[in-house]
Amino acid sequence: MASSSGAGAAAAAANLNAVRETMDVLLEISRILNTGLDMETLSICVRLCEQGINPEALSSVIKELRKATEALKAAENATS
Repeated sequence: MASSSGAGAAAAAANLNAVRETMDVLLEISRILNTGLDMETLSICVRLCEQGINPEALSSVIKELRKATEALKAAENATS
């Protein structure tokens, strides 16, 4: 029984390493494409896509949020 729990722990560790490696590769691709996404945001996007969210729709939402943020900052700077 102890060896099966050891094998399970080894498999879990291998899976965790694979997930980390995948996220590192995705972050590097994100940086090459100059998306401006940090690791946390990219991780959230990946999880949303895994849950069935349309990646193109998610991209559109991110772009709109950035535009809205820029507009708010511009308005704030104009009133200062």
